[in-house]
Amino acid sequence: MLQDKAIQERLSSIYERIHSVCRRTDRSPADVKLMAVSKTHPPETIAAAVHAGLRLFGENRVQEFQQKRPALSGLGIDVSGVPGSSGESIAVHLIGHLQSNKTGRAAEIFSGVDTVDSLKLAERLNDGAKKLGRRLPVLVEIKMSEEAAKTGLGPESQELAELLDRLTDLGSLQMRGLMTVPPLDENPETARDCFRRLRMLREALAGRHPQLDFSELSMGMSGDFEIAIEEGSTLVRIGTAIFGVRPKAG
Repeated sequence: MLQDKAIQERLSSIYERIHSVCRRTDRSPADVKLMAVSKTHPPETIAAAVHAGLRLFGENRVQEFQQKRPALSGLGIDVSGVPGSSGESIAVHLIGHLQSNKTGRAAEIFSGVDTVDSLKLAERLNDGAKKLGRRLPVLVEIKMSEEAAKTGLGPESQELAELLDRLTDLGSLQMRGLMTVPPLDENPETARDCFRRLRMLREALAGRHPQLDFSELSMGMSGDFEIAIEEGSTLVRIGTAIFGVRPKAG
């Protein structure tokens, strides 16, 4: 199919760019995971990405992915497992803001939640995962800019400290690290500063909380993922560079 070929060609270019920046920074490409941001794209487009070899996806809204799941299953894609556990088994993480009244459903349908931004949300996700008898991987979202539209916990906030102190007691959550979204700015050094500060924060927090796993550093999108990798990203979230311009939500 034409769509499959286009996605494969874009992916080849992205992988080449990832390998190039890893060579420059003396990093292994195996240490950088690629998440395909499939929000607003139909199940058929996700299936084309799976056929191209992608196994990790990011969705923004609980309701949207809930509607896609049956169609993906109908296309022969297993959305319940860990990527790579079977031929067409994928992991889908929530990368958009999560309302606390949707935590139970999120814990059920997603492979991980990468936008934990409050202690209350973490506690409710833990309750939802516990009822399902599962351990849910999570990332803590950090707000590294002053933009009002951005969500996340302030790097020096009391709530972040309280959340990290409590995570060891939330046994149905598996802390995996931090994520951030840089401010909108045409100057690439603005994103670099954001990514660098998150890496430094990760190092400081890991020292204060040795019982928690901070191995994941989710930062970098289509326009800045190379800078993010230079600054230590272990997971880049790429949508437009894989799927093309995103269709407008209806």
